[in-house]
Amino acid sequence: MSIVDRLSRGLAELHAAAFDAPWTAEAFSGLLTQPGLVLEAEPGGFILARVAGDEAEILTLAVRPEVRRGGIASRLVAAAAARSTSMGAQRLLLEVAEDNGAARALYDRLGFESAGRRRRYYARPDGAAVDALLLVLNLAARLPTG
Repeated sequence: MSIVDRLSRGLAELHAAAFDAPWTAEAFSGLLTQPGLVLEAEPGGFILARVAGDEAEILTLAVRPEVRRGGIASRLVAAAAARSTSMGAQRLLLEVAEDNGAARALYDRLGFESAGRRRRYYARPDGAAVDALLLVLNLAARLPTG
């Protein structure tokens, strides 16, 4: 088994612990080979972002439920922002479910600002659709600290 396969399986396992609709190992395997990918990890969590030109996008941020609220997410976002900046990104973007209060509080604390809305972007297991908020952080003005 290749390093990418082993890493993909580990990321998929952690993602499944963190989300109701987890990504597969195959999905991670495809992402890990893309140009501009940023992966930061520590025990209990990881973040994937992708840099294209002067923008970076957080693709996913996963933290195991049992270690949440311990600063892991803040540190991972700060590390991904720093790495993205070193790769030429000036803005860091992401989508967050409008009903995800904990994530919204995290991004607010780190200095992200609202930049738009995607109506009915996330599907919930019960069939409900939730809007996504598009958030942006100006990396040239402020790097988050974890």
